[in-house]
Amino acid sequence: MQMMAENQAMGLSPCATRGCVCVLGIDLGTTSVKAALVVETEQGQLVTQSCSKETQAQTGSLAAGAQGKEQDVQKIITALNECLVALPQEELQRVSRIGISGQMHGVVFWKTNQGCKWTECGTGHAFQPEEVSHLITWQDGRCSSSFLSSLPQPQSHLSVATGFGCATIYWYLKNSPDFLKPYDAAGTIHDYVVAMLCDLKRPLMSIQNAASWGYFNSRSKSWNTESLRASGFPIHLLPEVGDPGSLAGRLSRDWHGIPKGTEVGIALGDFQCSVYSCMTERTDAVLNISTSSQLTIAMPLGFQPPEKPDSSSTVAYFPYFDGNYLAVAASLNGGNVLATFVDMLACWMAELGLEVLESNVYTQMINAAVAQNDTRLSICPTVFGERHMPERLASVTSITTSNLSLGHVTRALCRGIIQNLHSMLPFQHLKEAGVKRILGSGNALSRNEVLKQEVEKIFPFPVVYGKDVDAAVGAAKVLLHRK
Repeated sequence: MQMMAENQAMGLSPCATRGCVCVLGIDLGTTSVKAALVVETEQGQLVTQSCSKETQAQTGSLAAGAQGKEQDVQKIITALNECLVALPQEELQRVSRIGISGQMHGVVFWKTNQGCKWTECGTGHAFQPEEVSHLITWQDGRCSSSFLSSLPQPQSHLSVATGFGCATIYWYLKNSPDFLKPYDAAGTIHDYVVAMLCDLKRPLMSIQNAASWGYFNSRSKSWNTESLRASGFPIHLLPEVGDPGSLAGRLSRDWHGIPKGTEVGIALGDFQCSVYSCMTERTDAVLNISTSSQLTIAMPLGFQPPEKPDSSSTVAYFPYFDGNYLAVAASLNGGNVLATFVDMLACWMAELGLEVLESNVYTQMINAAVAQNDTRLSICPTVFGERHMPERLASVTSITTSNLSLGHVTRALCRGIIQNLHSMLPFQHLKEAGVKRILGSGNALSRNEVLKQEVEKIFPFPVVYGKDVDAAVGAAKVLLHRK
C-alpha cells in the first residue's frame, strides 16, 4: 500500500483551508485500485493524500478457456474499500465531488436493485457486490478473428476487437446464452461502481466508455441499435450514455465518511483521465506505459473522425472532453510484456530447483540492462498481439553467442516495446502535428530506467516524467474543472 502526504510538513490540512474544494478521484485499474484526494485552493491544486492497493483479482473461466481474462469483482471492491479506509476521515468528510475512472473496454453484468449490499463499517457505510458476474476485461481473447468477422459491421469510426464489451456480449449470446439470462444491467467496472453509489436504476455510461465497447457512434452519441437489434443483440443491456465530465447522480448513502448527497461524476476512461492529469499544452504528446502502453496527441479543435472503421490502422481516435479527440497508438503490449518475461525467468529458476522472488528478478534484470547500454539483439515484443494485427506475435532475431546475456535480452525487450509504439505513431507524425515535448507516465515507465533511455533514443523530443500523472488524479481534476 502506498501513502503520500505532501502537505503534512506544514502541519496543515489543505481541506481545512477556507474556500477550498476537495474532490476524491478513483481509478479502478487492471492490476490495482487508487484513490486520490485533490484540493483546489487559491494557490492551485494539490494532491494531499493518496492510496493504492493491488487487487489480485485475476480468475479463471471454464467457459472461455485459456483465452478468457476475467477478474473477481469482489476483490476489486475490497481493494477500493481498503484504499478509502486508509485515507484520513476528516478529509473524506469534506469531499464535495467524486470522479471515477477505470479500465476501458471490459464488461461486468449485474441485477438491477441487487447488484450490491450496503453494510455499516468503522468509517460509515460500504458496499459489497452481490448479484454480479466476473469482470471480463479488455485483455480477454475469447473472440477470435473469425468470430469478429461474423459480427455486424459497426457504424462507428472504431473497429470492434476482442475484449470490447459488445463483442463479449455477442460471444455469450452465441456460446453461452444462459449466462446472460439472470442479468438486466451491464457496464464497465467503473460504471458498476457509479451505479451502486448513486443507486441508479439503469447504468449511465460516458461517451468515452461507450466508444470503447464498440457499436457506438460518437458523432451522433448513440448506439448502433438497429443493426444490433437485427442481429439479436440484447439491447436492454446497453447503458444510457452521457457526456464525460457530467454528473451521474449523488451518493445514496454516506460512504466511508463521505456525506450522503455528494455529487458523483459519470465514469470516465482511465486513459483519457491519465492524459487530462498531465497534458497542459496541445503541443504535448503523452506516453503512458502501464500494463499496456499508449502514445497520444491531441487532434485539432473541430476534428471529426472518419465515418467507417479501419481495422488495419495503427492509430485510433478516442473521444476526449468537450467534443475533442485524441489520436492514440494504443498497444496491447507494455508492462505486461516485462511481467511475462519476469514470470518466465522465475519459472525457469523454479524448474532448476531455485526459488526466487519476482521482485528480485525484475531489479536484477533492469540493473543488467542499464550496464548493457546497447545490443544488436532485436525483439518484437508483441506477445499479446495488437488489435490492428492480432496474428503478429512476438519474435527474436539477430541472435548471436555474444548477445544472450540477461542484460542484452532485457535491453532488447525494452527497446522493442518502444520501437513497437514508434512503428504505430512515428516521430515524423508527431513532428508534423507540432509536438514539442513528450510527457512520460505510467508505473512501468516510471520504475524502469532502461525504458526511459530507449524513449529518449527513439523519440528525439524533450521528455518530462510527470509527478502525480495518473488516472485517479485526472478523474478528480475533471470534476474540479466541470461547472
